Amino acid sequence: MSHALPADFTARVLQDPFLGQPLLDALETVSPTAVRLNPWKTKADLPFKSPISWSRNGFLLSERPKFTLDPLFHAGCYYPQEAGSQLLDAVLQQLDLPEEAVVLDLCAAPGGKSTLIASHLNGKGLLVSNEVIGSRAKVLKENLIKWGAVNTLVTNNDPADFDRLPGVFDCIVVDAPCSGEGMFRKDPAARSEWSENNVDLCAARQKRIVMDVWPSLKTGGFLVYSTCTFNTQENEENTAWFAQQLDAELIRIELPQAKQDRNATGWYALPSELDTEGFYITVLRKTDEAVSRKKSSGKVTLQTFKDLSALDNLANTNDLSFLQWMDFVFAVPTAFTSLIHIIHQQMRVIKLGTELGQPTRKGLIPNEALALSPFVRSEAIPTIELTAEQALAYLHGDTFLLEGKQGLHLVTFNNEPLGWIKHLGNRFNNLYPKEWRIRMRID
Repeated sequence: MSHALPADFTARVLQDPFLGQPLLDALETVSPTAVRLNPWKTKADLPFKSPISWSRNGFLLSERPKFTLDPLFHAGCYYPQEAGSQLLDAVLQQLDLPEEAVVLDLCAAPGGKSTLIASHLNGKGLLVSNEVIGSRAKVLKENLIKWGAVNTLVTNNDPADFDRLPGVFDCIVVDAPCSGEGMFRKDPAARSEWSENNVDLCAARQKRIVMDVWPSLKTGGFLVYSTCTFNTQENEENTAWFAQQLDAELIRIELPQAKQDRNATGWYALPSELDTEGFYITVLRKTDEAVSRKKSSGKVTLQTFKDLSALDNLANTNDLSFLQWMDFVFAVPTAFTSLIHIIHQQMRVIKLGTELGQPTRKGLIPNEALALSPFVRSEAIPTIELTAEQALAYLHGDTFLLEGKQGLHLVTFNNEPLGWIKHLGNRFNNLYPKEWRIRMRID
């Protein structure tokens, strides 16, 4: 390790019988690698070691591959996600949520928990994934597009902005920004950023975040609070403060593989006891009545798109509605069109369902999202299967000799779509988004 553990942190741990020397020893070992598979796409050929018992699609790997050089990673067939974070899957399974739940992932970038929630919803309900930092919100949008679910939005807002959506969400997941103690093994640089003062600042910020977003939770709804740190200030003490300030009910969940926290109100994944980094999770339920105070802007920003003849690349329009935003058309769940209109009016939306593309007189100019969504893409679209070498070159933004007829084609690897090309007969235009392209050398 290039950075020693902070002395004050070490002293804290040694004075805390809940953690102790075993945690310090574990933080000096090699981090495990874990992934979560996309249940709707091709199973990638990875060095699987064992399933993660608390995550339906999670696996530990025996070694860390170069994910960037795997075309199926770019196709959204799996997501590298720390095993402790995947405890969220076991928690969601225990919550008494409606069949078509409306869920907010408040601090969502880069997208691990959002893709997990989307898999849990399995095409039902609606997921709003939010990230306040613009550059991180773009990464979140990319990862959700690659995951392929239609019932997802991405917003780029401060938590306080959600008071414009009072009583909307059945569940809010707050994976709060924290002091990052649980990342000390995986990211040694995090050690140099830690201080007692930073712990205090993080605990205060976490209080503000939860208090800001609480009005948007329905009465009877659940707030899932998590961090990747070990200290009581950001975890048990904050949880108790939330319950007292908000008159919230602490919900008992069972995570037998994890370690119950110091107050028996939440659970820890500790690297001294599991093949994980550090993670903490707990659940509160809203018992007071949600107060309605919607601020309607009066703007009509979305229009219904009715020219289905322009959407000949769609497999199934059941339960979907088509909205036009500027010059582009989006597929969204019909059951939530009214709510989506409200969210679009009140928030800064940067991903709206599945973007199909731009309709023209000659047909649809398809968006990358259409290529990557198994729910709306037609199997009748002409495809060209690429070799591994060709797939990496395509993802790198290159062009090369490729046989095929002129026109728009979907290129695939292992029969899993990667994106679009416009074939010109003896060459093609590579339509893979420039901002997504592989930047490292691929030879």
